[in-house]
Amino acid sequence: MTEYDYDELGLVAGLEIHQQLDTATKLFCQCPTELREPEASTRTFSRYLHPTRSELGELDDAAVEESMVDREFEYLAYDTTCLVEEDDEPPHELDEEALETVLEIAQLMDMSPVDQAHVMRKIVVDGSNTTGFQRSSLIATGGAIETSAGAVGIEDLMLEEESAQRVEETDDGVRYSLDRLGIPLVEIGTRPDISTPEQALEAAERIGMLLRSTGKVKRGLGTIRQDVNVSIEEGARVEIKGVQSLDDIDDIVRNEVARQAELVEIAAELEEREASVGEVQDVTGVFEDTDSGVISGALNSGGAVTAVPLYGFDGIVGREIAPDRRLGTELSDHAKRHGAGGIFHTDELPAYGVTEDEVTDLRAAVGAEPEDAVAIVAADTEVAESAIEAAAERAETALEGVPEETRGANDDGTTRYLRPLPGAARMYPETDVPPVEPDPSEVPEPELLTEKVERYQDEYDLGAGLAEQVAYGEYMPLFEDVVGGGIDPTLAATTLESTLTEVRRDGVPVENLTRDHLEGVLRLVEDGDLPNEGVPDLLAALAEEPDRTAEEAAEDAGLGGAEEDEVREAVVEVVERNAGQVEEEGMQAFSGLMGECMGALRGKADGDLVSELLREEIQKRA
Repeated sequence: MTEYDYDELGLVAGLEIHQQLDTATKLFCQCPTELREPEASTRTFSRYLHPTRSELGELDDAAVEESMVDREFEYLAYDTTCLVEEDDEPPHELDEEALETVLEIAQLMDMSPVDQAHVMRKIVVDGSNTTGFQRSSLIATGGAIETSAGAVGIEDLMLEEESAQRVEETDDGVRYSLDRLGIPLVEIGTRPDISTPEQALEAAERIGMLLRSTGKVKRGLGTIRQDVNVSIEEGARVEIKGVQSLDDIDDIVRNEVARQAELVEIAAELEEREASVGEVQDVTGVFEDTDSGVISGALNSGGAVTAVPLYGFDGIVGREIAPDRRLGTELSDHAKRHGAGGIFHTDELPAYGVTEDEVTDLRAAVGAEPEDAVAIVAADTEVAESAIEAAAERAETALEGVPEETRGANDDGTTRYLRPLPGAARMYPETDVPPVEPDPSEVPEPELLTEKVERYQDEYDLGAGLAEQVAYGEYMPLFEDVVGGGIDPTLAATTLESTLTEVRRDGVPVENLTRDHLEGVLRLVEDGDLPNEGVPDLLAALAEEPDRTAEEAAEDAGLGGAEEDEVREAVVEVVERNAGQVEEEGMQAFSGLMGECMGALRGKADGDLVSELLREEIQKRA
């Protein structure tokens, strides 16, 4: 990849971090914040959504484009969701636990809470909300975080409801799951103070650490999402949505800078060529006898082939602007938004069953010369017409440079077009939820994770590595609770961080283990009812049958602490079975026999007791 001077290019970037809160109930109802499998749904219903006008009678451009594709949205409801998620009951008051958590987050970023928080409606018509809008409330403003490259200002902190979870595409539209809809979500927006990809990553990591310091945010895939706003001096502001992995942020920024820089160069070259975009035309006749499967498939279904001549664009449409993405890919993304499968263009033809003669006839049909390019769409007639118009409009913006838009993050660090940038017409007041007056005076400031690491070492005598694992791990809140309840810190830390990792590697479905399971196992060990050696087996038993308690699983598996007589009996049996080895090797046989004894006892006995008794029995016979 080309190395860029980001100062020279005038890179400006900002972040929007969206993090689910780990509250007991959802933001506007009393339903649990519990994710379900689609197979557990109890009923379904469908909706069609359309954009609504703002208080000033305006329509948001992004919402209008989203609604241009006619789609049915199907929703899966559960016994853990209610009529609020279905938009058949008004929302309840703002969840107090969620409000308290965002006030803690505001303190960590030195932000000032608003005097009164009002809930707003933000228009969203992609089906991810049954209402056609997302409820959002500004809670705090003004703050900052530190990075090695300088401070990054925090613009605002919003408390929002999470969207419904996309399950799959259907023949008529999209299927969503209501389990996620309404989970409290904090949105943190930075100022555009970020000037390098590395600083973007560092700022995101810092914000992530502050969020986890509360111990009240959800963990795992999909619980945190990063949006990145990027622009260069000669480019435009582009909002990149849905960066799932924090580690991808710097690559996303680098690739977007490269894309904008390439688009600026393309615009300059097109200006030098005096390029222009021609009129859209129907060129179905050119392909009546085509061998192209895509085109013949569309025509056999009664569709059409539409084309737009791109004067002076020859060689430009196929130019790479990001890894494995070209200007033609941008045109194709716009066509796809209108229902087409994509476009073909002359920089890549003949190919895909399109012959050289067909390319010649196509150029002649639209009046294209060798220095020109042609883009075509083959689809249902109505789709073909709207899709080629969209591609033509995107080609027009290529003459100007970089368009302002919202893009989606791809897994490879590149991005794709989603929709225009939303405007002010997207927001209007929510009249069903009363305003609240945030009171930060009774909200304690959370301890930072970096401070927890130091405290765990000093107070609990944990090693630096284990202390950091616990503090930054997903079980940190449970660790604090069980240690506060009398569980030995070393036992809790090693079980939650080391033992769980080991049994996971052995294929045990540890995701089935609940907080009650883990606390129950630790309590059994602390009370002397389960030896340390029995912990892995008990965790595995609980993970396989999670309906049981720790006590029930331990009893069923015979994992309770064995009496000394029972342990000695097992040890004697092992020693007698290996009498020849003991007589020959003496205490050198200890190591091998120790493993055999522990295996015979199957986690019923403490290792120290087994070791002591084994040494005694070997000495008797040596």
